[in-house]
Amino acid sequence: MVDLWTGNGVLPNQHIEKAISEGVIIASGDDIPAANVQPASLDLRLGDVAHRMQCSFLPGPHTVEERIRELGKYEIDLTGEDGAVLEVGLPYVIPLMERLHLPQGMRARANPKSSTGRADVFTRVITDRGPRFDDIQPGYTGRLYLEVVPLSFSVRVRRGLTLNQLRLSVGDAALSDADIRREHADSPLLSVAGKPVSPKKLHLSSGLFLGLNLRGPKGKGVGWQARSSAPLLDLNRAGGSDPHLFWDKVTREAGDRIVLQPKSFYLLMSHEAVTIPPHLASEMAAYDPTSGELRTHYAGFFDPGFGYNPEQRGAGSTAALEVRAHDVAFMIEHGQPVCKLTFERMVEQPTMLYGERGLGSNYQGQTETLGKHFKMDKGETLSAPAVTDHGMDLASVQLDFTGEE
Repeated sequence: MVDLWTGNGVLPNQHIEKAISEGVIIASGDDIPAANVQPASLDLRLGDVAHRMQCSFLPGPHTVEERIRELGKYEIDLTGEDGAVLEVGLPYVIPLMERLHLPQGMRARANPKSSTGRADVFTRVITDRGPRFDDIQPGYTGRLYLEVVPLSFSVRVRRGLTLNQLRLSVGDAALSDADIRREHADSPLLSVAGKPVSPKKLHLSSGLFLGLNLRGPKGKGVGWQARSSAPLLDLNRAGGSDPHLFWDKVTREAGDRIVLQPKSFYLLMSHEAVTIPPHLASEMAAYDPTSGELRTHYAGFFDPGFGYNPEQRGAGSTAALEVRAHDVAFMIEHGQPVCKLTFERMVEQPTMLYGERGLGSNYQGQTETLGKHFKMDKGETLSAPAVTDHGMDLASVQLDFTGEE
């Protein structure tokens, strides 16, 4: 295959469409829906079956199919109208409908979609003989497989459902901390209450850190905690589930803080609002566990246009942060840095931006952390006076307070 992509950066939607037409991305027996192409990523679809696995794995020198034959327990059909149920705490591997034929100069990376993380469903992509999860090496040709582990709720899925996304890039696209400072000075990347964060208050270390928003009137909610005994969550339906069957509201304590309980999963808000201008893409990256024993566990993509308003400096959109404490109770405070954004250049600006009409952005105009699967009544949103949303979108990351892999 001729290498048709040069330069340095993340491929925008028009280049993803080109990659599909040139056979870099193909699908088994189906055309790839145009709606699955996002400004800087592609939604990947579940295939026909889910393999219940004995354990998680990396292929090593083997193909994924060889590992499935070795470690698989049974198959579950996902092609029925109602799909199938994946149980809490059990690992499944699902062949995806999309395949890759990457040129030598192009690499790929996968991440869970925002709605997947907010439902506390752990996902990561596996490739034949791949040495790492979610990272796909240049020149890879073959199938993609998705490991899926529901962590809080049993979930219903079916063929064609999209739980994660793929991003393609070429060359050296990463921004240094000095680059990030220059970008923020030119067009603010973080803001609070509609005002750009002062350059002196930026926390930078191979990326840009975000803090928690735990402020608000006492007794009002600052987040949600997953219930330990919840019903089945249908991931095929948007707005179909009563949140009070799945979540308990979290209120702040004196001193604008909360104590996370071991083994519990929380949805909280970022203190800062984020803006991703059209020429950049971003991703949540692992937090150094020496900085308060926090670590991003499920990273998340931020597409160009997230929180972007060319007519208003300091607009931005807050992020929904997915948080878990493991072995011991852990106190977190308002403004405490808990996650980090890394930035990459785009090869060129996309022809569509995140949040534009027609893209089907599920969190347009919301300030609520709950995902698209839950129906919210009027007046049910959380109190967050320190952050102004400006009618933009939300994104999500997962934090792991143990620093474990």
